[in-house]
Amino acid sequence: MPSLSLRGIPQDIYDGLKALAARNHRSMQEQARLLIEREVRLSQPSAMERARQWRERMRDRPIPGLLDDLRADRDR
Repeated sequence: MPSLSLRGIPQDIYDGLKALAARNHRSMQEQARLLIEREVRLSQPSAMERARQWRERMRDRPIPGLLDDLRADRDR
């Protein structure tokens, strides 16, 4: 698993992370990893947004025989 080392963290941020970890009964490493994971996930498009993007890309593309395929699938 990859690792990450952070340097130059201001003392007040370091102390805040340490206090936050203690309040949540986590190590500082666990707390930092959780915060980073949460931030990365929040920055990614939601499932709904990905569906909108996909629909937009597919809007002008003909999908030959889609209804026939759906009906054939349903009849199986």
